[in-house]
Amino acid sequence: MPGSTSQIDPHRRAFAVSEAQSLQARGARVWCVPFARNLSGVQIRGNAKTWWQKAQGDFDVSKTPTIGAVMAFRATSSMPLGHVAVVSELIDDRMLRVDHANWHRNKISLGMTVIDVSEQNDWSQVRLESNPGAFGRVYPITGFIRPGASSRS
Repeated sequence: MPGSTSQIDPHRRAFAVSEAQSLQARGARVWCVPFARNLSGVQIRGNAKTWWQKAQGDFDVSKTPTIGAVMAFRATSSMPLGHVAVVSELIDDRMLRVDHANWHRNKISLGMTVIDVSEQNDWSQVRLESNPGAFGRVYPITGFIRPGASSRS
């Protein structure tokens, strides 16, 4: 996992960032779902909380992060629509970075650090470094959706 030379497609990243900036320039809202779809190539529609279920059978899904995979957050009372982010870097077995939108309202965040705080070391619970040096609350994760067709397809 750590030390991987794989990276996010720079053309996809440039496109996702450009689309988000275009929305911001027009005063439109930047959401996590279109940003993740543009960046990852995972073509799922609907609120983030539905992505994990919709991915079943159509995409490779895993409990293990890989670069370019969409990290699917469960809906919570503070995040009722769920959230999606794209894994941009693997640091070690319990730390990675994501690129995502609307974690901070109407903004994109590139390279935000995420730590696995689950007791089983299974990426089921994470904390994000929303501000430098400060990891926020614990968020439940359903898993990781990899771009491309499912191996079951």
